[in-house]
Amino acid sequence: MNGPTRRHRRLLGLPLLITALLAGACTDGGTDQGQGATTTPGAASTSAGTPSASPSTGGPVTIPKSAFVDLPAELRKSAPQPMQVADALPKLCAEEFATGGRSTAAAAMMSIYKTPKDPPENVPYGTLHQTVFAFAGAGAGDYLRRVRAALTPCRSFSEAGNPVTVRTQPLAGAGDEALLVTLTRPATGLDGTPVGGKATSQITVVRVADAVTVVHDQGWEGTSNNPDFADDFARAAVRGLDSWQR
Repeated sequence: MNGPTRRHRRLLGLPLLITALLAGACTDGGTDQGQGATTTPGAASTSAGTPSASPSTGGPVTIPKSAFVDLPAELRKSAPQPMQVADALPKLCAEEFATGGRSTAAAAMMSIYKTPKDPPENVPYGTLHQTVFAFAGAGAGDYLRRVRAALTPCRSFSEAGNPVTVRTQPLAGAGDEALLVTLTRPATGLDGTPVGGKATSQITVVRVADAVTVVHDQGWEGTSNNPDFADDFARAAVRGLDSWQR
């Protein structure tokens, strides 16, 4: 993998990326993949400071920014930005992480992160695409069961002509229940040409009470993520969901 070379280029493209995100951001969180809007009865919002009800209260549900991962300053490359739920949710063999319209609210954010020792001029280390779903009744637990069932037969798939292997395992100690999905693919250059070695990305699915978050951790520009961050991101996701639902 040629990650170190690409990650140490100067940060020329990031301002354009942030501008594009700000122009296309949608505060209602978008829609679940192919399943219609998932923001009823209350519109899901990522606006900070908006009054919000916990999914367990039975009232209108609004998902605030505080429900999302709050990266520490040493990892934060830029402020998180709203994104469409359909764009945030990963697709593997099919739409394994879609809710089928069963959530009462949904919202998504993208965070760009670095490593603690990266100088300011370095490109980012990676991105987090995070979706938060609120459910009523037993919906959150049912969602995890559906995701597990959908992932069981998905051992590999093709992406841009390259094989991607899928490994799903329980993630202990995160929320009420959690999964960790590791995707492994051939490392490629910016033009898609294989450069030797492997690259990984990881998806963490965590349930806390009546809410579930899906966090997709990807290395910058197709490079590998750092699996050592998986536990840290899962704990940060739990803190966000827990603080919202107190």
